[in-house]
Amino acid sequence: MQWLLLLILMPYLTIMLKLFSGLKKIRNFTPGKTPDIFVSVVVACRNEAGRLPGLLSDIAAQTYNCDNYELIIADDNSTDKTVRVASEYEGIRNLKVVRSNGIGKKHALKTAIEASRGELIITTDADCRAGEGWISSIASYFEAKKPHMIIGPVMPECPGGIIGNFSELEFLSLQAVTAAAAAIGYPVMCNGANLAFTKDVFLRHYPDIHFNLNTGDDVFLLHSLKADRGSRIEWLESPEAAVKTILPGNLIPFLVQRARWLSKAGHYRDRHTIIMAVVTFAAALLLTGLFISGMVKISLLPVFLAALVMKSVPDYLLLSYTAHRYGNKKIMKWFLPSTIIYPFFVLSVILFLPAGKGRR
Repeated sequence: MQWLLLLILMPYLTIMLKLFSGLKKIRNFTPGKTPDIFVSVVVACRNEAGRLPGLLSDIAAQTYNCDNYELIIADDNSTDKTVRVASEYEGIRNLKVVRSNGIGKKHALKTAIEASRGELIITTDADCRAGEGWISSIASYFEAKKPHMIIGPVMPECPGGIIGNFSELEFLSLQAVTAAAAAIGYPVMCNGANLAFTKDVFLRHYPDIHFNLNTGDDVFLLHSLKADRGSRIEWLESPEAAVKTILPGNLIPFLVQRARWLSKAGHYRDRHTIIMAVVTFAAALLLTGLFISGMVKISLLPVFLAALVMKSVPDYLLLSYTAHRYGNKKIMKWFLPSTIIYPFFVLSVILFLPAGKGRR
């Protein structure tokens, strides 16, 4: 049993400590002089008439020169008033509404980006909110560093309750891994709610984003670009560059969302991502098995507790550092219950995989 613990948990411990070292390398970026490059903000959406006005008002309030950016709303076959809401909005000088040439978010993104005028593309979601310096900070970073892709922070807004707080902590862990992996030069994931890249990058790599799948446009683009020798994918640490998103507050929508995210994992070809996914899943499966075994045979409970501590220490380091960095230390009071719940959460998400493969 001891050898099994070491075989599974030592790789996990090694990866988490390496990621923690990556987090400590990250420094806050302070935007300099506002550049004058033309930026295309692209929002692919479906049936978002109720939430789109908030984002539209945020884009209209940007401090970036209104002549130097455009907003393209790419409608993915909405059945509500999404197109009307976007088309009738008058607060943005360069606002364009396009209808997708296909079905699904990926086709909508492709349609919009092909119609864009910007050298730099920034994507976000219709249910996100952005501060007034959002475009300016990303454009400034691009001008200063010239990366091929910029991964921006996505800050969760918690709806409260047990599920809401658990989902916030889990989302924060994803942000920590995203930032840390990029910081050590091995980016494994990103979030299309706040992602920037050159138009050329998308046009060269979009064939690899798996149009047959309903999710994964962001991660598959990252993996395809990462495979290019000499490509630069960087994390942008800046409060001005962050967007906010509201997390699901109920169990079923939360599990379906995470199942949708997980459904693309079988198509990963990036070895760093595969290794991290396998090691993380194995650790969660081990804890679940040990807990169930401990309930049947009490003598195995100390083994479960030992494994729980081995996994929890690096997790806590990673999460507490990230929570402190983002001024959200209060969320750490949910760490212990979340640690116990997490292995069963992983198994629940797997059970919801069939539901996660459908269209939203």
